[in-house]
Amino acid sequence: MVKFGTSSLTDGTGRINLPKLWAIGRGLQALQETFDCSIVVVSSGAGAAGRERLGLKLPLTLPEKQAAAAVGQALLMLDWARALAPLPVAQLLLTASDVQDRERYVNARNTVETCLRLGVVPVINENDSIAVNEIRLGDNDTLSAWTAYLADADALLMLTDVDGLYDGDPHRNPDARRIDTVADPAEVSHLAGDTRDGRGTGGMVTKLRAAEIATRAGIETYILGGGGHGLEDFARGKVRGTRFLAREHAPARKAWLAQQPHRGTVHIDEGAARALRSGSSLLPGGVTEVEGTFSFGDAVLITCAGTPVARGLTNYPSADLDRIRGLKSSRIEEVLGARHYDEVIHRDNLVLA
Repeated sequence: MVKFGTSSLTDGTGRINLPKLWAIGRGLQALQETFDCSIVVVSSGAGAAGRERLGLKLPLTLPEKQAAAAVGQALLMLDWARALAPLPVAQLLLTASDVQDRERYVNARNTVETCLRLGVVPVINENDSIAVNEIRLGDNDTLSAWTAYLADADALLMLTDVDGLYDGDPHRNPDARRIDTVADPAEVSHLAGDTRDGRGTGGMVTKLRAAEIATRAGIETYILGGGGHGLEDFARGKVRGTRFLAREHAPARKAWLAQQPHRGTVHIDEGAARALRSGSSLLPGGVTEVEGTFSFGDAVLITCAGTPVARGLTNYPSADLDRIRGLKSSRIEEVLGARHYDEVIHRDNLVLA
């Protein structure tokens, strides 16, 4: 899985820089030949390319951003098809719901897997033409981590204009040193900074967040510089960047669940917390408080004394759960008029924090 930011693909005006892109195409093919692997690309640049083609000036309204993305995506795919020839390419445009909704996630995974089986290079971007804040992942770093997971990637490479994570800003501090290896992205989050220009939506903050998602799913992650030449160096065993070590990961459904944004919080007592940690389901008797508004099937955070314990998919909406909290399962029907589930959250739909 290789992710390219806007700055890696465009010049200072936002126009797709064809020599850069062709060098990247050579780098990707070098990776494929060296490691005998399939390649998936997450590519930014559509919005910038569309703005340049339409002659739009910043700042843009939301409809102008969406139109620019629609125009630019067509241009971007034509350029990727040329850069990766003779390999066939496929366009996939995703939104947050495609990775947060289990059924849509599985459908996206099937599409990517079939493309790879057929020798196609999927080129993936967020569907900015229809995505508003409520259904956006917000940046392609996060998208690349989720796509690496659904593609069952062995490694995620994020290409940027800085060759890795530094202990200071290398643009301002010539003594800043690159960190070669990171075991836990959370431990270096204080070193991150946002994007330096108006062309992209990411920055080191989002790259570290992506590294956290990917490494938790067992995917080794790299932040690399050098564009296409950096990829060719990587294929030769020379890493010009920072390596984030993969961690032991949960089964697929559990790993997917661990990354879901929660719709509310369920507070539990110490006994229930011990039961969950020993592999049990959450029963209503252990629930002490319900916070937020959520529906059946939503992901909720489970806490005990203010400390996160787990995350899971609830069998009861918040209003019903608030009525049965603290009660034995045998009393659910008495209070709600029906008892569809004994458990608030079944252990198969629960992952520990």
